[in-house]
Amino acid sequence: MNEDLQVNSSRPPPENVTSAVSPLTPVRDSEPELVVNPWDIVLCMSGTLISCENAIVVLIIFHNPSLRAPMFLLIGSLALADLLAGIGLIVNFIFAYLLQSEAAKLVTVGLIEASFCASVCSLLAITVDRYLSLYYALTYNSDRTVTFTYVMLVFLWGGSACVGLLPIMGWNCLEDESTCSVIRPLTKNNAAALSVSFLLMFALMLQLYIQICKIVMRHAHQIALQHHFLATSHYVTTRKGVSTLAIILGTFAACWMPFTLYSLIADYTYPSIYTYATLLPATYNSIINPVIYAFRNQEIQKALWLICCGCVPSSVAQRVRSPSDV
Repeated sequence: MNEDLQVNSSRPPPENVTSAVSPLTPVRDSEPELVVNPWDIVLCMSGTLISCENAIVVLIIFHNPSLRAPMFLLIGSLALADLLAGIGLIVNFIFAYLLQSEAAKLVTVGLIEASFCASVCSLLAITVDRYLSLYYALTYNSDRTVTFTYVMLVFLWGGSACVGLLPIMGWNCLEDESTCSVIRPLTKNNAAALSVSFLLMFALMLQLYIQICKIVMRHAHQIALQHHFLATSHYVTTRKGVSTLAIILGTFAACWMPFTLYSLIADYTYPSIYTYATLLPATYNSIINPVIYAFRNQEIQKALWLICCGCVPSSVAQRVRSPSDV
């Protein structure tokens, strides 16, 4: 759900300059001067960081047979989606300034759109998995759960692939510039449909996290009664769990909501600076995801320590999972 990342500008470039990020403007000079947009450089750097971070997560999960539980499969799906999104940002920069063709443009936008769609859907799938693991705690580790996880992944990636194919299959504004959204060559209808879908998924995630908060509070209270904890200990544990969920959901909303709302109401006539300013935070979500969902996980921490140092610190190996670890 990104740009070409070639944002439409309401002000055309000078006649002797062809900007690689303004493909709507026709070439007026046989040997134009190539102007590199600083925003595109920042997006490319963001894509590089995204790729490096998530490549580590993908390699850890892929090379550790013990990390095959549904939770790790979904974290791996999220990391793979963000990895492809980062690669898409890098490839977009290369194609925008070195290989300026309509075909490359459509393929690159399709890759970025499909990758970010898979990333958001993976976040929703992780939320569903966390809810089910708490609500059906006794039967969660069954073959039925594994099958359900694989079904979710098939639909997740299948749907994301279909979304990524839309620009290539003709749902683009290359032939009618008046239908362009803030993300060329996506149409206004395409961008609006993606934005509405995101808002619906966010509402579902919000509802699930509210239910998770209730379950966490109930579990923490039961554990406190069983072990005769003090009321303050129960309060601290519950507050930590709720705070963790608030950080997860708040980070997701802060990264994606500005770009979602902007692409829903704006069109190609709006200044490109607004699109870049709302799009860049959306890419930050793929930078933060490994920290929230992967590197905080105890099993992934152990695997990472083994790869880097050949040993696992006792503080990591002896850490006990609590109700706040959601």
